[in-house]
Amino acid sequence: MEQIEKPIKIGNVSIKNRCFLAPMAGFTDIGFRSLAKRFGAGLTYSEMVSAKGIYYNNVQTLELLKKTEEESPFALQLFGHEKDVFKKIPEKDIFKDLDIIDINMGCPALKIIKNGDGSALMRDLKVASDVIKTAVESFNKPITVKFRSGFDEEHINCVEFAVMCECSGAAAVTVHARTAKQMYFGTADRKLIAEVKRAVKIPVIANGDIDSFKSAKDMFETTGCDAVMIGRGALGRPWIFAELLNSVFEIDRLSIIKYHYDMLKNSWGEKFALLNMRKHISFYLKGIQHTKNLKTLIQTENNFDNVLKMLQEVL
Repeated sequence: MEQIEKPIKIGNVSIKNRCFLAPMAGFTDIGFRSLAKRFGAGLTYSEMVSAKGIYYNNVQTLELLKKTEEESPFALQLFGHEKDVFKKIPEKDIFKDLDIIDINMGCPALKIIKNGDGSALMRDLKVASDVIKTAVESFNKPITVKFRSGFDEEHINCVEFAVMCECSGAAAVTVHARTAKQMYFGTADRKLIAEVKRAVKIPVIANGDIDSFKSAKDMFETTGCDAVMIGRGALGRPWIFAELLNSVFEIDRLSIIKYHYDMLKNSWGEKFALLNMRKHISFYLKGIQHTKNLKTLIQTENNFDNVLKMLQEVL
């Protein structure tokens, strides 16, 4: 598939291919992003980070901004709805090594919506536009926006929302073609992504149900999108990017898991690395028979060397 291998520009940022790793809270940590990059992902995104947390110098929030030198280009995904916050935070030094600022306007989590953030912004285009305009004016970087098909089935407004994003200065948009109410259930409606693509001139990144070369190819062909973003389809399979790019690679799950753990350990210490790897390992073991009991044991094991010994029995 030649389309996915072509370079693309978002604003003034050049990206080597059109295969991106989606931002996923709790999963797109520095280790997983590094693996995705090594397997060929053109662009990686941070976990969703609170703009207000950065404003107040929250230590845990700032920790999420750690990145490796090889993670370039790199996009930081922010969530928030207060334009004054987006006006003030660009002054902080932490943004100097980041390439793209992505604003999350699609998160369906109830606690995010209750605060007026994430997909709640799809119900208030004026507030959403003000945030985008402020970010465009304040950051010396391309601003992109990720959103859903709509808040619910009665309010499908992704086309109108995409046009608003473009008019507000966004350099690209990502459409996850499910409603916020759908969460991650049902099927992404690719026809809506195609409608968004026809409505705007800026790059449109398609997200939803991409978990193979075939599904990525179908997404390009049915929507005319400019790039694809892989989220849950990459969990436990960071090599999916090599598959999509038709690259030659070898899967050594044990080495991949150890590399992932070491990256987390070097960044945040042993305790964080072990706790965070437990959920990742469940995905790394997906599809491997007779590992149900092993997954349970790993959830309570406090020594990673012992975890590796257990994994050696099945990998």
